[in-house]
Formats: sequence, structure tokens, C-alpha cells
Amino acid sequence: MRRRLLIGLTRIPLVLAILGVVAFLGGIAGEYILNRRGMFADSTPSQLTTLALIGLGVAIAMFLVWFLSTAFLLGLQTRRQGPGYGEAYRLIEAFKFDEAIPILEQLLAEGKETVDVLMLLASAYGYAGRLADAQRVADRVVAVYPRETAAYLTLSNVYRLQAAYEAAAEVLSRAVTLDPDAGVILSELGLMQLYAGDLDAARGSFEQTARYRLPSMYALRVYYHLANFYAESGDARQAARAAAKMVSARDGLQGWKSGLLPLAGTSYGQRLARELEEIERALLEADESHTGQEGA
Repeated sequence: MRRRLLIGLTRIPLVLAILGVVAFLGGIAGEYILNRRGMFADSTPSQLTTLALIGLGVAIAMFLVWFLSTAFLLGLQTRRQGPGYGEAYRLIEAFKFDEAIPILEQLLAEGKETVDVLMLLASAYGYAGRLADAQRVADRVVAVYPRETAAYLTLSNVYRLQAAYEAAAEVLSRAVTLDPDAGVILSELGLMQLYAGDLDAARGSFEQTARYRLPSMYALRVYYHLANFYAESGDARQAARAAAKMVSARDGLQGWKSGLLPLAGTSYGQRLARELEEIERALLEADESHTGQEGA
């Protein structure tokens, strides 16, 4: 909660800076439109020119404040996490989990038991196949940071790696109570309910998720499953709408496929790979149907 508040506060100067730029451009444009024939004839600045200068000043000042506040928060995070956190993060992004684990364990030994370090270590353990250690650390992060939704996402991911989909869904339900307007969390909840075989709950979660603007990776899977649900219930109109939104989010497919490598050999990874193959076929069928309609 505190982290989201800090992030929100750092966005305020950026928003004000953008508004300053808009005021500057608007003032200049208005001055040009109204005084094209004698724009510089009068040495006294007009109200539009004054507005433009004020906007420019606000934009410069707010961009400076935003830059300094962002740099301060990054520096604060580095001090809290320890200098090895960034290196461990990069190693995990490169799927070098065994190399990242000792660095993160050293940070914990130094007393850097932050939510980010614990989450990263739990994920590294999980993807390295050390599921017992991953479970221990994920339980710890939820116990120490019970108000952090990211902690529950980490725990659910560990359950997911163990193919314990019902447990993952239960944990995500707790995360939703903390942040009911988080579309990504609702998406994850629906997917785990689906994998657990609770189809009615999954459909309800997906329909609730559809009210939010989702990243393409999540929109792709959510609308694919919604299209199937609607088609099975005989609602062709809703199925077509969901399928169209699935096609619009097709860019998200590559994101999921690129994450399959560290999941190789896990039950969840195999199931996700099959789901992505089904989605890819659905996209091809949608393309063929669209081409056929154009030819007709």
C-alpha cells in the first residue's frame, strides 16, 4: 500500500509537467492562429503568450521535480534492497536462477528482508526446482507483508508451479480483497479457477475482469476463454465480441511463449503450452474467417 502511494505521488509532477507542455503548446498555437499577420508587432506579451510561458515554466519545474523524486526513490530502493538486488534481478530475467539465489540469500543474511528481495528469492527457488524452499520463502513474505498484493501473487505462483491450482486460486482471492480493481489479479484468479476446474467461478472472474483495460498478454487469454464460454452457452453475439477482442490482443501471445522456457518440465508449463497452442489455432481460424468474409 505504501509503495503504491509513493508511486502515485511521483506521478503527480509528471502529470503537471505534461499539462504545462499542453498549456505551452496551446498558448503558442492560439497566439499564432489569432495573430498570424502581426504576431510580433506588439512588444507587450499577450495573455496567450503569458499562458505559454507559464506553461513552459511549470513543465520545466515539474519535469525537474519528477526526475529528482524518481532518482531519490530509486536510490532509496537500492539502499533498502542492497547493491546485489539489481544484479540478481538481471540474472533472473536471463533465467540464471541458480546464480541469482546466492546473491539474494546474502541480502537476507545482511538483514535486507524486504518484500522485493523475498519475492525474487521465492521465484528463483521455484523456477530452479527448489519448491520446498520456494514455499517457505513465499509463506514468509505473506506473513511479514500481509497488506502487499504482490506477496500473494508470489505465493500463488509457487502453488501454480506445484500444479496446486485450487490453493493458488484461494491465495489470489485474498489478493483481490486487498485490491479489488486490479484487472491483472482478477485475470490470474480466473485462470487458476479454470485450471482447478471451477468453470462457473472462472467465467465470473473473467467477466468481472473484462470491465478493466488489460495488458495484451492477459486480454488475450481472458477473451479467448470468454469466447469459448459464450459459444458453449449459445451466445454467438457475445462470443464474437470476445473473439474480436482476443484477436486485437494477439501481441500478447509472444510474451507468454517467451516465458515457457523456465517452466519446462513442470505440469503447469505443459498445460500453459497446450493452452497457447489452442489460442494460436483460434487466432489462425479467426484470420481465415476474416479473409473468407473479405473474399465473399
